[in-house]
Amino acid sequence: MIEIIPAIDIIGGKCVRLSQGDYDRCTTYDAQPVDMVKRYVDAGFGRVHVVDLDGAKASYPRNLNTLERMASVSGASIEWGGGIKSEGALRDLFNAGASYAIIGSLAAKNPTLMGEWIRKYGPDKMVLGADVRNGKIAVSGWLEDTSLTISDLITLLEPSGLTQAICTEISRDGMFTGAATELYAELMEKHPAVIFTASGGIGSMDDIVKLNDMGMPRVIVGKALYEGRIALDDMSRYVCPSQN
Repeated sequence: MIEIIPAIDIIGGKCVRLSQGDYDRCTTYDAQPVDMVKRYVDAGFGRVHVVDLDGAKASYPRNLNTLERMASVSGASIEWGGGIKSEGALRDLFNAGASYAIIGSLAAKNPTLMGEWIRKYGPDKMVLGADVRNGKIAVSGWLEDTSLTISDLITLLEPSGLTQAICTEISRDGMFTGAATELYAELMEKHPAVIFTASGGIGSMDDIVKLNDMGMPRVIVGKALYEGRIALDDMSRYVCPSQN
């Protein structure tokens, strides 16, 4: 059964959502991040996906005090991304209570260093975050395209022990157009040892059901929750005993 991971994006300590990663298309919500974590944990969804958008812009985590409060919620396991460009930032993240670190741009630009971190901190704590546009990985807040496909990058990192990868299809992010099922099917076939998380495009429970039916291990749900397209109660059938 697919594991649903609710998402929280943060700017200035507040919950926001972007459309296709565009900071000029930002919606700010009244909900506080810590309150959202409590709500998700109470509903049975302990693993929460958090992106520090301030950190992504600054190239260093900026909302660590918020992370500390979120991680202190009983039953919560926080996977945190945004601005992790150095081992010092990585250590700060884990010291603040993050259970998992999501490494995006740095992994694509310096896969050797990413491999070192996977070996040092363990594949259970290190997650590849790959954002894909037209089949290629985009970095630096989606402003820069690389020549790498996500499969290319995973192939480079698997010898270091990579087991977790989040794949966001940029064109679908925040657009409610459904998940990139063909891309995910291809990735799962090529890399059966990697646990993939689908991200981008989820707009209804039908989208989650389709991913579950094709054997997708995990899915991130963000904007659809904030906008009321999907209710926590609707997702409850996918709460399993193994989820934190």
